[in-house]
Amino acid sequence: MNYLEFKNELVKEGNEISIDINEDMAKKLYDYMQLLIEKNKVMNLTAIVDPKKIIEKHFIDSLLIQEYIKKGDKVIDIGTGAGFPGIPIKIYKNNNIVLLDSLNKRINFLNEVIEKLNLNNIQAIHSRAEELGRNKEHREKYDIVVSRAVAKMNILLEYMMPFIKIGGKCICMKGSNLEEIDNCKNALSELGGKILEIKNCRLPESKEERNIVIVEKIKHTGEKYPRISGIPTKKPL
Repeated sequence: MNYLEFKNELVKEGNEISIDINEDMAKKLYDYMQLLIEKNKVMNLTAIVDPKKIIEKHFIDSLLIQEYIKKGDKVIDIGTGAGFPGIPIKIYKNNNIVLLDSLNKRINFLNEVIEKLNLNNIQAIHSRAEELGRNKEHREKYDIVVSRAVAKMNILLEYMMPFIKIGGKCICMKGSNLEEIDNCKNALSELGGKILEIKNCRLPESKEERNIVIVEKIKHTGEKYPRISGIPTKKPL
């Protein structure tokens, strides 16, 4: 897919969800896609390699949450993988963003993307959420925590909530199954959060269903959270 074809498709799909893509954004996302496809030949970054599907299921999907992020919000993307949703959000909103992932090869890829796209005020950190969430430089320092396809809600909240300031928000990007949301009441109570909104939406081309769960932090998260690596998964709240 050449750049003009890419831009036309990106703009068309963006318009369908009321997102305006300008030339600079389109060029950066195109360069990002090219690097993703090339690096994916030698490392496992994504199962999606068709350009049209990358546009919808990585870029447009990531931008579904942009309305919940205000100018000036400090954002951290937990388990960012190949940079989703963090890098598309950075390109679109230009917030100060931290990308967190536990695999160093992904961090090396993200740093290459950051350099190639000439992005500022964005940092890729190699760590587990259970470890960085106890670091005083990061604990309760963020306005927004985002995460896409990392874990079930009762596990995911233990990763996310320690990073958020009181009044800040977790944005949990989920698929069509809402059953796990019913099973996270104890985690919400224990970690100091409440669900503000569940927004149901669909991707413009495939019509795949998405649910965006917005959790507000209403009290400090207890010092015992997050528990050490592996425990949140083995013994979810």
